Amino acid sequence: MISQDLSVALIGMPAVGKSTVGVLLAKQLGYEFLDTDIVIQTRENMTLAQIIKKRGLKGFLDIEAECLLGLGGKRQVISTGGSVIYREQAMYHLKKIATVIYLHADLPTLLNRLSDLEARGVAIDPSSSIYALYKERTPLYEKFYDIKIACGQKLPGRVTADIAAALADQI
Repeated sequence: MISQDLSVALIGMPAVGKSTVGVLLAKQLGYEFLDTDIVIQTRENMTLAQIIKKRGLKGFLDIEAECLLGLGGKRQVISTGGSVIYREQAMYHLKKIATVIYLHADLPTLLNRLSDLEARGVAIDPSSSIYALYKERTPLYEKFYDIKIACGQKLPGRVTADIAAALADQI
């Protein structure tokens, strides 16, 4: 059973709609909205791409994990960066404070939505590809979620409604 006082955390690949759906879900539930990418950028006074360029991929992942470990509070919708699942300690903390919702989209959908990975601040090895990233991250998302929502070609309002219905089923 999921507590009504827990926060809700959205995980998933870049461009799956975590931030967009997160805002809509927070409004629908009457929760505060928190985007960890924005928290990190504000704290570091740099864009995600600048942080990755300056601190490297490992440095960025450490900053992201530290941000997650600092989260608390109740009744928040937390939109996380797609790379959050690389730090187990941070994910276990997230699972303690939130119901973790995995927004899943298939690879062709993501390839249509993603353009400039570097400008977007995607935590990816420069020699890697979206396909490799998808293959690497999918089992990690699968490991940590409480509820999985298929996004595919659904509009954000439909995804939000699906999440709200799944949460209601858990209470």
